[in-house]
Amino acid sequence: MFNQDFQIARLPAVHFATGAIDKLPSLLLPYTGNILLVTGKAAFTDSPRWQHLTQTLNAAGRTWHHVRISDEPSPEQIDALVKEHRDHQIGVIAAIGGGSVLDAAKAIAGLLPSGDSVLDYLEGVGKGLTYQGPALPWIAVPTTAGTGSEATKNAVLSSRGEAGYKKSFRDEQLVAQVALIDPDLLDTCSQAQLAANGMDAFTQLLESWVSLGASPFTDALSSHAMAIFRDGFWPAYNNDENAGEGRAKMAYASMISGITLAQAGLGSVHGLAAPLGAFFPAPHGEVCGTLLAAATKANIEIMRRRDNQNPALVKYAEAGVLLSNRYVSSAEEAQDTLIEVLEDWQEKLQLPRLSTYGMTEKDIDRVVKNARGNSMKTNPVQLTNGELAALIQSRL
Repeated sequence: MFNQDFQIARLPAVHFATGAIDKLPSLLLPYTGNILLVTGKAAFTDSPRWQHLTQTLNAAGRTWHHVRISDEPSPEQIDALVKEHRDHQIGVIAAIGGGSVLDAAKAIAGLLPSGDSVLDYLEGVGKGLTYQGPALPWIAVPTTAGTGSEATKNAVLSSRGEAGYKKSFRDEQLVAQVALIDPDLLDTCSQAQLAANGMDAFTQLLESWVSLGASPFTDALSSHAMAIFRDGFWPAYNNDENAGEGRAKMAYASMISGITLAQAGLGSVHGLAAPLGAFFPAPHGEVCGTLLAAATKANIEIMRRRDNQNPALVKYAEAGVLLSNRYVSSAEEAQDTLIEVLEDWQEKLQLPRLSTYGMTEKDIDRVVKNARGNSMKTNPVQLTNGELAALIQSRL
């Protein structure tokens, strides 16, 4: 009998199309008040698309303000931007950029009406207050295909250093009103960006596929999107004759990864990525990519030893068949095939080891100690501290 309890959290309206960026002015203009445009460092603002957007807003007689986010946003930066724009009568925000840009806009949208500090609400390190809202409406326009932030309710903020952290300001009121997804915006991404972003998106799909929080709803989305990613990533990465279609498939897979992570949760890779990104200058997508094969192998081997009826083993086998398009004679062979595929991707992409970012053996215990966040709770098997340390050691 089909009988599984699950919930579907709020999602944005989605506009997915080549050239969808041209719709942005018509989506912004109906809102009253001034407009806040949040972008990355330069890629979008140096393009004719920026000129078209700002000229259209000017022609309509609208006042707009501009914020650049050049790195992962910190709580201090968010608070400063909220203070700067508090009196500008902002009625709507548009975020055009990668995950850091979208996360920053999400946090600003949540705080501008009240002027509160994000530390009032940041999980695990703030005052622990319950967010009441309201949040300003905002429109998410991703220019990379990795984080899926356009479909989630959490703004990830980072404080780097010895006592660093990577935590979320999280509430359903922070979900974008619209996710405007234009695959053509990926044409400014370098090969290194495509690799890091692609591995982030795929990790989110695979981890939500085997997550303890998975449901029939997320299973259907994540398995389909993994197949789409399989067919689109390499043409986009290699910039071959099918690169345009590949970028569209990457943009789709990334959006779906945001939906599935928001509904199902993630796993050990993202559990470890949070402290690694906080303690070291390690880009999130690269960390996901360098850990994925090792974490998948660890999960599979540990479940075989002590939980061989775990349904995630069946799912890992299905993923192995899906990604390899290879005939296999057993579930165990399919699981091994999955690991081989992920290790092959890791090698082809030349994903750096953790020591590249300055991590040493003496840092392992500190990373493990700080890896027990929400993502680790939905990993399909509970990993001991020793097992997590061994996983990290294998990619040091």
